Amino acid sequence: MSNAFSRRDFLKGALFAGGGLALSNVMALIDYRRTVAQDQPLRAAMSSAGLAGTWNAQGQQAALYWADLLGVEITWFDGEFDAAIQRSKIDQMATEQWDFVAMQPGAIGTLVDPVQAMIDNGIAVVDMDTLIAPLDQLQSMGVLTFIAPNNVFMSESVCNKLVEKMGGSGKIAHIGGAPGHTGAQARGQGFLNVMGRYPDIEVVDDQPADWDVSKAAALTESVLNRNPDLNAIFADNDDMALAARQVVENAGMGDQVLVGGVDAMQPAIQAVADGKLVATARNSATRIHGWAVIAGVYASTVGLEQARQDIPFFVLADGPAIYGDIDNNPDLADEPWKLNNYGLSAAEGLIWAQDQLVF
Repeated sequence: MSNAFSRRDFLKGALFAGGGLALSNVMALIDYRRTVAQDQPLRAAMSSAGLAGTWNAQGQQAALYWADLLGVEITWFDGEFDAAIQRSKIDQMATEQWDFVAMQPGAIGTLVDPVQAMIDNGIAVVDMDTLIAPLDQLQSMGVLTFIAPNNVFMSESVCNKLVEKMGGSGKIAHIGGAPGHTGAQARGQGFLNVMGRYPDIEVVDDQPADWDVSKAAALTESVLNRNPDLNAIFADNDDMALAARQVVENAGMGDQVLVGGVDAMQPAIQAVADGKLVATARNSATRIHGWAVIAGVYASTVGLEQARQDIPFFVLADGPAIYGDIDNNPDLADEPWKLNNYGLSAAEGLIWAQDQLVF
């Protein structure tokens, strides 16, 4: 595409394509931004619940990658896993002018007023991963789009594998995330959905650890002391699951207590492959944060009202459940296409794809 490619050309191509923000439009957006970024840089603000979490840090990495590609200068407001701190920072964000903003709230309802002020000021707002406000309110506020995973699916997928390995009976504990975080609420619901189907499984503990690995470790020590016959632990994210697993190993109970988490970060995928974790499920920080930047740049290019027509209000950032089981039926060795994952471990490839910020 030549340097003469203009915003008018981009708008014409985008609108002609129709049907939303298609891949061809994204490529046109990249080409357009490359031609104008030096003279027309965009200024954006982003916030995550807490950069101390590996998922959030990876999301920031993906956002900054796309920002560099699209000529966007991003100012980051770290929520520090504290709802009051994040609110203070979003209040500060709302005093400035941005081309777009994107945020992952640490708790539902805490950021509504400053977010509404930014929307009323004509700023495109992308909600990432967890709800700023209840869905109907989120739409009425004028949020451009909500990009999120299916938390119930991820939780149920991991819990189903834990239950399978437990043989449908025994004792299990749940280590939750932050109580006000709608992703954690949904993961907790997924846990309850599965446990409700197995009357021979006893939930001996169900407490939040606020995404804090030290709290998760302390909860694990406590539940093991009270339940030396514990069979499994489900944690709402991988950081807490790996912390719990370390405590279990330190107690010499690595062969007894099964552990599963959510997010499918690289260390957790490797832990599943090594038999340290039973399962994890991918909450794609790279997709959620990268797509948020793309949506924000698109809105800044075509205008907020047109972007609302082209970008769906809800965008699912899907990801698979990841288990250590390998389908290596020797009877199908000559027909590997009949086996799950061709009879191969998916771990190495998924870690590679995540390292490239595409998974």
